[in-house]
Amino acid sequence: MILERINEPQDIKKLSYDEMQILAGEIREFLIETISRTGGHLASNLGVVELTIAMYRVFDFPRDKVIWDVGHQAYTHKILSGRKEGFGALRQFGGMSGFPKRKESPFDVFDTGHSSTSISAGLGMVQARDILEEDYRVISVIGDGALTGGMAYEALNNAGGQKTNFIIILNDNNMSIAPNVGGMSTYLSELRAGEGYNQLKQNVSDSLKRVPYVGEPVVNVISRTKNTIKQMFVPGMLFEDMGVTYLGPVDGHDIRKLTRIMREAKKIRRPVIIHVLTKKGKGYPPAEKNPEIFHGIGKFDIATGKPVKSAGQSYTGVFSDTICELASENKKIVAVTAAMPEGTGLKAFAARYPDRFFDVGIAEQHAVTSAAGMAAAGLRPVVAVYSSFLQRAYDQILVDVCLQNLPVVFCIDRAGLVGADGETHQGIFDLTYLSSIPNMTVMAPKNCGELRDMIRFAFTLCSPVAVRYPRGKAYEGLQEFAEPITYGRAEMLYEESDIALVAVGSMVSTAEHIRTKLKAKGYSCTLVNGRFIKPLDTDMIDSLAPNHDLIITLEENVKSGGFGERVTDYLKQSWPEVSVMNITLPDDYVEHGDVTKLRSVLGIDSDSIMEKIEKRLAASAEE
Repeated sequence: MILERINEPQDIKKLSYDEMQILAGEIREFLIETISRTGGHLASNLGVVELTIAMYRVFDFPRDKVIWDVGHQAYTHKILSGRKEGFGALRQFGGMSGFPKRKESPFDVFDTGHSSTSISAGLGMVQARDILEEDYRVISVIGDGALTGGMAYEALNNAGGQKTNFIIILNDNNMSIAPNVGGMSTYLSELRAGEGYNQLKQNVSDSLKRVPYVGEPVVNVISRTKNTIKQMFVPGMLFEDMGVTYLGPVDGHDIRKLTRIMREAKKIRRPVIIHVLTKKGKGYPPAEKNPEIFHGIGKFDIATGKPVKSAGQSYTGVFSDTICELASENKKIVAVTAAMPEGTGLKAFAARYPDRFFDVGIAEQHAVTSAAGMAAAGLRPVVAVYSSFLQRAYDQILVDVCLQNLPVVFCIDRAGLVGADGETHQGIFDLTYLSSIPNMTVMAPKNCGELRDMIRFAFTLCSPVAVRYPRGKAYEGLQEFAEPITYGRAEMLYEESDIALVAVGSMVSTAEHIRTKLKAKGYSCTLVNGRFIKPLDTDMIDSLAPNHDLIITLEENVKSGGFGERVTDYLKQSWPEVSVMNITLPDDYVEHGDVTKLRSVLGIDSDSIMEKIEKRLAASAEE
């Protein structure tokens, strides 16, 4: 196998084009086999195999720098940079990350995980390179989906004024070129990418400008005439008008053409964008047919392409069913998502109510403000979003929604630890940043039934509401406790004395296990489902304080600004004699790994918490 001969970047430069094409097939087989066992991002990685091979052929990594937007398509990059052996532990605790990580390899020059950042980061490196008078190329690889993010256009606008080489590769795996302009655009693209064309264009312009009096006006007239024609026939004029040279489109699975156009891009003394056409999921029929499903997938059967799923409904599924039911009852309910209809559970809503469904692309800021506009005009919008992506729209939540006290419902999926995607995707900050905003109500359900009730309750309020819930299978325990939701009120599950466990969201089930263990050791123990993180149910705390020596809060969020800190602050002010203990995640970023493993390592599983409680009780007994 050719793949076995690839152990460092220079190895690829020794191959013929035919061998590189064979290598592409071997890499695809390797990725399909590996990801079927570990899970990961498959479709996006299958689409960029030849593109990555061509980059390694043309550029000199790691001296040259490549920045992958989002980074979910960097698996071939990891293979070619010598990390093939790490794929056995891909996305597992202590193993190789599914995204580029600077601490993992010198070939990963910028940590990524969120969308639309690569051009900004790349431009920053270009500016640093030029100021420090260093000599290397910077390549930012961005997908057409990521190009829907406003930050990408801010960066392009800034890049257009630069007079230095900066290469942007637009990996287009969705956009088609219309037939009536396809032939002309291909011809002109070949001409513009041809040997010496861009150098000739620059030389002619420079020569004319040196002619006294008439040179500059002639150049301007030629430029205006040329641009008028190009506006009619040439794709990429948006980039040209922003000052970025456009090359392409080029077949993203033709290594020979890719290497040719990249070599030409290296010669251009200004920012250049290479428009590459690829097929997401290429080489694996199930992924080609359903690229959205295979974007980020768990373990799956290679022969059938079917995911290996656990039984039971997910929290996402509960949300999907509930919002569809509510929409059938209230025609003012509309749904907004930022390019995640499948992941957030809105696909069914989109099918049933297409006129009331809005996918705004990878643009969380716009999603939130457009929802605010809908609410201001009389609709009842729900924004369905992952926790780690919602934080990108903090200012819009703060100013556009909450300042105006508009009734936007935020249904926040993947809250808490999400596992294998790592630091950029752990939803462990939302309780903190949402609770800091005036007018915002924040809730977390203990189980699947309470999620349904909370979503329904959210639409009865005329103010901003956030409901946050974890990834994966919905907890079905504690169904016997279903007290109707009252605004700002916690739910008493078991009322005793001595020790009180006050938990929110996913930690209620953990607290239930802890209570059982404490009871077995002879302790009297109260269990409260906090329900509301904001507003805090101070009446419940007041009722617990007189007959409990220790109040323990539990949450799947960082400590700083979280539920536990709010409870602690209140107790210090009102009941200073009561001891309080906060079970939280550390104020830090959490790496990738299985959620069960992470909970143990981070000390929020029931065994670890029991150990902490027993140490606390023993210390108190000695005082």
